[in-house]
Amino acid sequence: MNPEDILVELKELSPQDAITKNELMDLLKKYAAIISVYDLMLATAHMRKDGEYVHAQYREKYLEVYIKYFIMRMKEVLEKEDYNHNTNIDKKSYDESFPMLERTFEKERLTASKEDKFPLIYVITALYTTFILEEPIHPVGSEFPGSLKVEERNGEFLCPVKDNQKDNVNAICHLCLAEQTPDI
Repeated sequence: MNPEDILVELKELSPQDAITKNELMDLLKKYAAIISVYDLMLATAHMRKDGEYVHAQYREKYLEVYIKYFIMRMKEVLEKEDYNHNTNIDKKSYDESFPMLERTFEKERLTASKEDKFPLIYVITALYTTFILEEPIHPVGSEFPGSLKVEERNGEFLCPVKDNQKDNVNAICHLCLAEQTPDI
């Protein structure tokens, strides 16, 4: 089983009328199981390198949030048992997100070494966070320049920078269930 096989299996779910959280979790767990501690270390290094371009004032917060909520989700995926097994995921959003996930996977593969599983970790984390946890990709409290933060108001997730990415076809923001913060 190769990391890129996840794309084939995800695409095979799409023709179904509905996809349960159980079906998606089984697939995510299967691929999370091929990610080793070494792979997580490589992914952490990858994120630290990307963090070099984040303004120094936000860099440590960025790294803390991304490493904790992005990389460490693999352990959570493998161990999670208490999700709504027979609840259906948002099929329309899933189908619409697939081309972006595929492009992102391929883009990350171009810059990664053959053994680097960062693209796989990226896809698993994005799908798990969005469709299983039903949370925004950037966790509540994630800070952006200008002291702007992802927040939750009355059960709705709000992101202060979501609209900034609407023209970027590769932005993970298109998958994210957070809405643009209205007063920004």
